[in-house]
Amino acid sequence: MVLKLVIMVIVFAQILAPIVEAAQGRAVYYNPPYTRSACSGRQYETMVVGLKSNLYQGGRACGRRYRVRCIGATYNFPGACTGRTVVVKVVDFCREPCNGDLNLSRDAFQVIANTNAGNIRVEYTPI
Repeated sequence: MVLKLVIMVIVFAQILAPIVEAAQGRAVYYNPPYTRSACSGRQYETMVVGLKSNLYQGGRACGRRYRVRCIGATYNFPGACTGRTVVVKVVDFCREPCNGDLNLSRDAFQVIANTNAGNIRVEYTPI
């Protein structure tokens, strides 16, 4: 009986852990080519992100992956979000003035939002 309870607690903790770790911020996008990168010099992936300095942590964030979801427009833009999520890899640093916490590649941004919105509110979770 105790073992079943312990297993249930562990399972619920694993299910709820990503919810607890989710952070909110703003995201913008940049246009291709995405080949210049602060993390690796050259890279050829398209679902990538540059992070603002507090998240970039002097390069320690390089290679991390985040699941990102649009939760609304930063400015008044109806229908900004697509309702989908995207997984991106940290490959760059978003230099000041960075207009968002996450600077998504245009390919990644358009999965979760209308590019005409330009600047969106997001929820992001490390995976």
